[in-house]
Amino acid sequence: GNMSFSCLEPRVVPVTFLSSSSYLALPGTSGQDEVFISFQFRTWNKEGLLLSSKLYQASGGFLLYLNDGKVKISLHKPGKALNDITAGAGLNNGQWHSVSFSAKRNRISVIVDNDVMMSSHASIPLQIYSGDAFYFGGCPSSGNISECNTSFGGFQGCMRLISIGNKAVDMISVQQNVFGNFSDLQIDLCGIIDRCLPNYCEHGGECSQSWNSFYCNCASTGYKGATCHYPIYEQSCEAYKHRGNASGFYSIDSDGSGPLRPFLVYCNMTDTTWTIIQHNNTNLTRVKSANQENPHTVFFKYSASLDQLQATINRAEHCEQELAYHCKKSRLLDKPDGMPLSWWIGRTNETQTYRGGSLPAVQKCACGLKGSCIDSQHYCNCDADRDEWTNDTGFLSYKEHLPVTEIVITDTNRPHSEAAYKLGPLLCHGDRTFWNSASFNTETSYLHFPTFHGELSADVSFFFKTTASSGVFLENLGIQDFIRIELYSPSEVIFSFDVGNGPSEVTVQSHTSLNDNQWHFVKAERNIKEASLQVDHLPQRSHGAPPNGHIRLQLNSQLFVGGTASRQKGFLGCIRSLQLNGMALDLEERAKITPGVEPGCPGHCSSYGNLCHNGGKCREKYSGFFCDCTFSAYAGPFCKKGKHISVYFRTGTSVTYNFQEYYTLAKNSSSHASSFYADMTLNKEVITFAFRTTRTPSLLLYVSSFYKEYLSVILTRNGDLQIRYKLDSHQDPDVFSINTKNMADGQLQHVKINREEEMIFVEVNQNEKMNFILSSGTEFNAIKSLTLGKILENSDTDEETMKANSQGFIGCLSSVQFNHIAPLKAALHHSSSAPITVKGGFTESNCGTLTGPESTSSETTHSFADHSGPIDEGEPLANAIRSDSAIIGGVIAVVIFILLCITAIAMRVYKKKGIYSKNEAKGSENEDSAESALKSELSMQNTANENQKEYFF
Repeated sequence: GNMSFSCLEPRVVPVTFLSSSSYLALPGTSGQDEVFISFQFRTWNKEGLLLSSKLYQASGGFLLYLNDGKVKISLHKPGKALNDITAGAGLNNGQWHSVSFSAKRNRISVIVDNDVMMSSHASIPLQIYSGDAFYFGGCPSSGNISECNTSFGGFQGCMRLISIGNKAVDMISVQQNVFGNFSDLQIDLCGIIDRCLPNYCEHGGECSQSWNSFYCNCASTGYKGATCHYPIYEQSCEAYKHRGNASGFYSIDSDGSGPLRPFLVYCNMTDTTWTIIQHNNTNLTRVKSANQENPHTVFFKYSASLDQLQATINRAEHCEQELAYHCKKSRLLDKPDGMPLSWWIGRTNETQTYRGGSLPAVQKCACGLKGSCIDSQHYCNCDADRDEWTNDTGFLSYKEHLPVTEIVITDTNRPHSEAAYKLGPLLCHGDRTFWNSASFNTETSYLHFPTFHGELSADVSFFFKTTASSGVFLENLGIQDFIRIELYSPSEVIFSFDVGNGPSEVTVQSHTSLNDNQWHFVKAERNIKEASLQVDHLPQRSHGAPPNGHIRLQLNSQLFVGGTASRQKGFLGCIRSLQLNGMALDLEERAKITPGVEPGCPGHCSSYGNLCHNGGKCREKYSGFFCDCTFSAYAGPFCKKGKHISVYFRTGTSVTYNFQEYYTLAKNSSSHASSFYADMTLNKEVITFAFRTTRTPSLLLYVSSFYKEYLSVILTRNGDLQIRYKLDSHQDPDVFSINTKNMADGQLQHVKINREEEMIFVEVNQNEKMNFILSSGTEFNAIKSLTLGKILENSDTDEETMKANSQGFIGCLSSVQFNHIAPLKAALHHSSSAPITVKGGFTESNCGTLTGPESTSSETTHSFADHSGPIDEGEPLANAIRSDSAIIGGVIAVVIFILLCITAIAMRVYKKKGIYSKNEAKGSENEDSAESALKSELSMQNTANENQKEYFF
């Protein structure tokens, strides 16, 4: 019949609105009571005018526009604006969308994508009659067309299939100027560019775009910057510690801006910073009925991927993992140097037969290396094959094999044979790259490394310190491209570069000098969108990249660190922790073979000493620093963790902290003493302590001076707290009494004394606050010592203080601190190094935390013999204490021994009756009880082994 082998589709002629000033004007039929317009559009912009028209006889007008990716229509008539109508959502996604607008009499409707759910209809108090022109995408810049005066600008994108009154518009006629008119259009082509293909947003960042550019949403990626390139998390726990962070859970990004994602670890901030990574099976697990044909195999899954773990391990100075293997007639080897019956596998997927505390490639346990196995013919305790519990436990510390990913056990299938294992978390400490540094000693010296080549994004970060006013940190030259980061002046860092679009630079100005010999941080990044420079915590500066320029770095020479290829403007100072795109450069290894450059940089305390609080002293290490809390009342990595040290004082107990030795004054008696003790002259001090006693009068605290000046804090006979200052040897002491209550009532009393020159502020139990004024002076000159309890040496003090000193202090003293000095902590924990003297019965106690009078007799006892300076461990305790302790200790030991014997017998009988679970697969609800039973059995075995020893009571 009548047919043809072709399909005549209507020709679709798209049109591109190239700028916000583009428009297409098409004629309409004026005065009609019905308006119908449809078209398709695509754009990346959220805002833009789609269509506007002036209605017949100035009866108003309407605007059809995009707002936040939605189609809106706004109608208005002179002097009155009508409500907007909205349809659709997310229409700025670069896809084609259809819009149909119709108005008849006072009824209007907007339909998007022919979807009823994305349509809007409304009745309006306005009779609509069509105008004589319709403007698509914008309006002419000349003329007074108020309908186009909008805040959202013109449309940028493409349109097609435009229809007015159900009649398609012939865009070819428009192009030939036969129909309508236009400005800045591209007809017969949709010139929209998909700027998110390819996606330049890194690390899973979501790409969106406008007509001219693209944008990256970096939320929840763990990265920041214009292309989500730079990590927001530190690369190690060591880096978090040196920001002053306390122990806790932190996300770390081991490879920085590399491909690996951040993951959660626990950072234990002690003197050594430990990174703790857990796995899915940390329980003590019992194994039975395993043989070589049916082995017991367990796999361990960590909170990070193996690649993430490898990056963390590679950065660390040391890693270890404890592997405990308990055994009863279950061997690790069938014979010395024989076939392994149990083994483990690490991340290299290789079988390992050595155990914790031993060495790779040696089929021995730790006892085999030490020669201390229970059977000298074997290299592991378990290989003795005894019918009793023993173990081979230790730390695996060969980094290349960690972490343990699998354990296999095959020898628990014989009668009475069983085993149990427990694998601890992966533990790592140190950061080999964070402190990796080099010192540049001449302006002509430099280190060189391979560098960027073809990267879209490149970042460089490092720390520096110097006293020089200028110098080049690093430089890399290509045929045309280059990058350079330099200290241009003492307060200015410049990042200059050229990737083929012409030279550009980003500058950061500091309000303080950067050549102050303190560590300063620099981060420079160049990506497809911008170049940025960050110095310390100063505001980041950036420079936008041209939209259609070169995007890749083409650098084909070496990276020069600390200088330039021309050996000019070299850097004098230290650079550490240099990283390119998250990869650390080993400055120290390269410096070892480079003249004029030395590995390592001393002087970390000059920058990080302020992290040590409360009198803690910053001490240098080769790799970093640590806070010495010896003479601080606080503990922890930064001496910020409060530690309530309490001591029970007996009759005659005396604790004296010596600020200065007397012999210095005696040796230099011909000179005025103030020249030697100026550093120990105080015009203010802060004293805090807590006490508990029922004895009066009592001496709580006494500070003496080489000038016969003193401070004494006493309890009077009626229980009043009295502060006695004598800061002028020629005047009587100032005496201040606090008599709000009897403070010798056996309750814990808190006292804080704060003197600032002549003003004294006293706070008792955190609620009673009083102010006093000194009359005897404002300077406490040449202070000598601080005494707690009882003054034993001759002192020039007043009668009331001596009365209080007659019996000293009997009771509890807690949390004593004089400025940053903690005498009780020094006496208990640092007596060998601190200038401390202890006499009499001295017992560490928890009396500073208990409540009520009964706490005076409740102590955790650590008794000290009388000593002056370092404790003589061979010196006996007082006879009374010694005899009482011996009798009490003997009785307690006998009772414990009898109880242990009874417990062991009961457990043995219980065991022989076979009353414990024989089914290891009963479900997770039995795991805790099974583990407890196993631990109890292992404990019983250890107790039995201990009972085989001889004891003398």
